[in-house]
Amino acid sequence: MDATDWAKDGETLRRTVEARDFPTAIAIVVAVADAAEAMNHHPDIDIRWRTLHFALTTHDKGGLTDKDYTLAAKIDDIVKANA
Repeated sequence: MDATDWAKDGETLRRTVEARDFPTAIAIVVAVADAAEAMNHHPDIDIRWRTLHFALTTHDKGGLTDKDYTLAAKIDDIVKANA
């Protein structure tokens, strides 16, 4: 994970992604949803046209866990694949 892509905000990892267009933004969200569902670990996602805001934390553990870092890496891969 590139340290410049994710920021730790308390017990949450945050990243903002700017997609090239709205359909690409939605494709990224769908791919992240599939990865999250497979992990049974679901991020908060805010979609604003082609800007995506991701927030990761493990609510039932009260903070960050390996699941958050694993999903962050998967999101990084998805974003790169859709660049």
